[in-house]
Amino acid sequence: MTSTLSEYSNGTNTIPSEDKNYTDTYDRIRQVNILLKHAQNFSSPADIKVAVAEAQFFRAYLFFDLVQIYGDAIIVKEPLDINSPELKKAQNSREEVIDFIMQDLQDAIKGLPAYKTLTAAQAGRVSVEAAQAFLSRVALYEGTWQKFRDNKGERTKELLTIAVDAAKEVMGSGIFSLFKSEKLGNFSYKYLFILENTQSNPENITKSGNTEYIFTRRYDEVISPIGFNITQGFLNKAVFMTRKMANLYLTNTGIPVDPTNETMYASMTSEFQNRDNRMQNSMMIAGRPYWGNANGRITWKEDATDLEIAFYKSFEPTSRSGYFCQKWATERKVASGKEGYDYPIIRYAEVLLNYAEAVYELHESEGKADDQAVTDALNLTLNLVRKRVNPTMEGLTVEFAKKHNLNLRTEIRRERTIELIHEGFRMDDLKRWNTAVSEMNQSLLGIKWKGTEFEKKWSDMSNATDAEGCIVMESGRQWSNKNYLYPLPADQLRLNTNLKQNPGWGE
Repeated sequence: MTSTLSEYSNGTNTIPSEDKNYTDTYDRIRQVNILLKHAQNFSSPADIKVAVAEAQFFRAYLFFDLVQIYGDAIIVKEPLDINSPELKKAQNSREEVIDFIMQDLQDAIKGLPAYKTLTAAQAGRVSVEAAQAFLSRVALYEGTWQKFRDNKGERTKELLTIAVDAAKEVMGSGIFSLFKSEKLGNFSYKYLFILENTQSNPENITKSGNTEYIFTRRYDEVISPIGFNITQGFLNKAVFMTRKMANLYLTNTGIPVDPTNETMYASMTSEFQNRDNRMQNSMMIAGRPYWGNANGRITWKEDATDLEIAFYKSFEPTSRSGYFCQKWATERKVASGKEGYDYPIIRYAEVLLNYAEAVYELHESEGKADDQAVTDALNLTLNLVRKRVNPTMEGLTVEFAKKHNLNLRTEIRRERTIELIHEGFRMDDLKRWNTAVSEMNQSLLGIKWKGTEFEKKWSDMSNATDAEGCIVMESGRQWSNKNYLYPLPADQLRLNTNLKQNPGWGE
């Protein structure tokens, strides 16, 4: 039996009558264009140079949203009125839109301040490094989109080179580094995402100690709290993972797990043993204590006082998949919805991973995937990300991949998926890699149930399982090629008959 977790996720979405992704994005673009138009007539251009550059950055950001969702889009450079021809024109090609985005970003880079010059009051504003980092994201996205579809060799090379160069600029600035505390050790990744200016970790490191975030949505418990029941949701098991995701985490030797290994799945905790430490940083493990909201930590020592107040003194994985996420869940005492940690729109780990992937894909396109330059790039970037909380794990190199019969592209993509989980990248990555049809049509599986401690402990429960004895949460998924792009909403097609509906969605 198939249940519906998400119509888009399982490929059953239909053409909407209207779509705020479309109208709201163009509304925001209009606001930016109004600023840019009036800026042309301002008497002291130098005084508004930064504001203009910020506007150019945000216009690029908004148009990139449109490209990722719909592909082709109408480029609008001026505020429109009811007689503007743009209201009735056909879409520009995605190539034209991407070029427009990159030009806006390159123009913004000329006017934005360096991150290190921002004052405390300006923290969170766009910097030159943020624009460079975003340029690397855009160019990598489109470079790989083209490579795995149209295979436009020169266009792909141009875009991937831009991605490498833009990422290199950020890396060369010397401003950012991966957040790692010697005292937090292998749990640095966990606490990175919940840093606040009120104690939020055992070492009382505050936001000022975050060396990784390049561009953020800032929050504050008093002035601007997150406003969602984020920790409550995690503690109440509303956010779960799939077996697919759990199996992506490597062993602590840097080798993929063997999903046929019965011993590894025998108990509720055995799967977490000898694994990439990001697994225990991001997921909840049976038998461990967890805190948050009214049940926040007191001493931060995991002593008797802390354990007495814990929300879970001994966690039991009793819900849909059996895999549970704790990323973004605070451990401190705070009212639900009042968490104040910042959200990273761009962080340094992504820049490093952008660089690694772009270098590999450039060399692979030229038949040079085994070059020492690829290993050098991995050591400069991806392996720093991997070793942040896995200092003894062997790094990924060309030689390591050959030795263990690993596909280097698969391992580079694995690292990105693990590091950036629950940060909004996965679906767009699958789309640009042109692997979404094969990935999204797989059944959503949970923990191995048959013959394990789970089945013995909850023997009165009945779960649908697959041939391997794993819980089946959803099957019969229908994701197809048309789902790579969202359909244009019906109201826009009526308003502008020159718009062309995306492939597979009808005329």
